[in-house]
Amino acid sequence: MTSPAQPEPTPETERAPVLSVVMPAYNEEATVLATIERVLAVLGYTDVRYEPRIYEAAPGTLMAVLDEHADVDHVLMVGHNPGFEQVAALLHSGLSGDARGMPTAGIARLSLPAGAALEPGIGTLTQFWWP
Repeated sequence: MTSPAQPEPTPETERAPVLSVVMPAYNEEATVLATIERVLAVLGYTDVRYEPRIYEAAPGTLMAVLDEHADVDHVLMVGHNPGFEQVAALLHSGLSGDARGMPTAGIARLSLPAGAALEPGIGTLTQFWWP
């Protein structure tokens, strides 16, 4: 059973990410780490890697970081907007300007074809959740 504040699990969402690529927030690192630990307590264990390029990154940088982990089945990326909502829109619709706003603590889950090169419009938005 889930609380009203978390999405209902499905067979697709019950799989934990294998790798979490997290933005080190410098002055907020303790808060970010505490948040990640709470998320992972729900999702299950994952390898956490801090990636400084994520901080205030443009969609192209976020795509490059994601592409570096193409060999991983499930990746959780954690960071700030506007880059994250723009890369979600870019992967889903092919246009980063299609971003409609992702609220604080929002989660966009995209499904990407295994083994395919990352390019605009390749993903399918399978879930969007916010508290």
